[in-house]
Amino acid sequence: MRLIWDSLPPLAQDLALLGLLLMPAVLTGLVVLRGYAPWPLLRGFLGRFRWSAALFVLLIAISTGMGIGLLAQERGLRHGTAQAADKFDLVVAAPGSELTALFASVFLQPSDMGLVPGEAYAAIAAHEQVSIAAPLAFGDSYGAAPVVGTTAEFLRHLSEGRIDGRLWEDHAEAVVGALVPLEIGAAFTPAHGVGDAADPEAHGGHGDEEEHGGDHDHGDGITVVGRMAATGTPWDRAILIPVEYVWEIHGLANGHAPERAAQIGPPFDPGYFPGTPAVVVRATELWANYALRSEFTRDGETMAFFPGAVLSGLYRVMGDVRQAMSLMALVTQGLVAASVLMALFILTRLFRRQIALLRALGAPRRFVFATVWALCAALLLAGALLGVLTGWGAAMLLSQLVSARTGIALSAPLGWAEMQVLAGFVSSAMLLSLLPAALVLRQPVVDGLRS
Repeated sequence: MRLIWDSLPPLAQDLALLGLLLMPAVLTGLVVLRGYAPWPLLRGFLGRFRWSAALFVLLIAISTGMGIGLLAQERGLRHGTAQAADKFDLVVAAPGSELTALFASVFLQPSDMGLVPGEAYAAIAAHEQVSIAAPLAFGDSYGAAPVVGTTAEFLRHLSEGRIDGRLWEDHAEAVVGALVPLEIGAAFTPAHGVGDAADPEAHGGHGDEEEHGGDHDHGDGITVVGRMAATGTPWDRAILIPVEYVWEIHGLANGHAPERAAQIGPPFDPGYFPGTPAVVVRATELWANYALRSEFTRDGETMAFFPGAVLSGLYRVMGDVRQAMSLMALVTQGLVAASVLMALFILTRLFRRQIALLRALGAPRRFVFATVWALCAALLLAGALLGVLTGWGAAMLLSQLVSARTGIALSAPLGWAEMQVLAGFVSSAMLLSLLPAALVLRQPVVDGLRS
């Protein structure tokens, strides 16, 4: 059986598992309703007690919808972060935390990092298997948008060449991400720092400071000359400028000897290279990335890592979290099922007189049993179906909130896993509904007529 199951395509496995989870509910319905059609009575009960029934359905929808919405959001977050790191094959940074370097270089989160020195960068850029060695320089911002210094080669790689306008041709020109509220031709002056730590006063020239001291003169402004197409990553909210200009406005050498000070982009002169927090490396061949990672991991100087591998470690943790969330969802569904069972007992009390009247008129016990079970099943199915919509809405809302905070384009449609959780809940609830239906038959008819 295991070999047969493994030979099935994933879609067939998902459908088969969904069918197995729904089978108890279907078989229960076929057995209980066999030979009976209590639909007119069902409509009458629901019509008379519509507000109580609506509240019951709403509670089921909220409890099931939030559970499947959270599970769908976890899967969407995993897919979105993987997509954000897709353009970052290999990152070289100063020795430290790979996770910190990942958040800084891929997700543009402010971090304190060491610098890769000029000699190390020169060795990376000169390697025969390296096609792109792009330094990244952080530390400035404009509003909520981080300003990142890099090279034109990396910009073309990141945007896949989809740029409205043009690339920069001067130090004080910029290309903005798709979500940055600056139009082509606009000029702006960045602030030193990012987020709450940004200092808007730091862009005023401090000409009395030493040339290579603590000067944070951000010049007379930067002109926007291009806009990247949307990438679905935090870089959509970033402003990209030549890395030389980042160094210059902080009073540092710009990576080139004085006679080539106007140059933009590589090659850089190691003697005038101020250092960079991270270098994004793209190899000429995919297999070469592993050799480059080993070669550029040097004790006390640099570390090289695959962002995808670091994310995989996070995914393993997230997998544990997902298992915990699934267990919590299972426990929650069990509590919901117990609550549903208690609520069904309460609902049968509402219909006690009507059911007793049916029995007094000679209705068969199986017909009464089928009517009560069908009533419970209808409420449960309505709540489960509404829970699907609630879960989808919750996942969409969470995706928008996380996207607004991180810049990662998230999409969390409901998948087979969520449908299977819902199917398991429906089947278990249908089976539990047999208890209040059986309890109704044990109640004395006379007591019911007097209620």
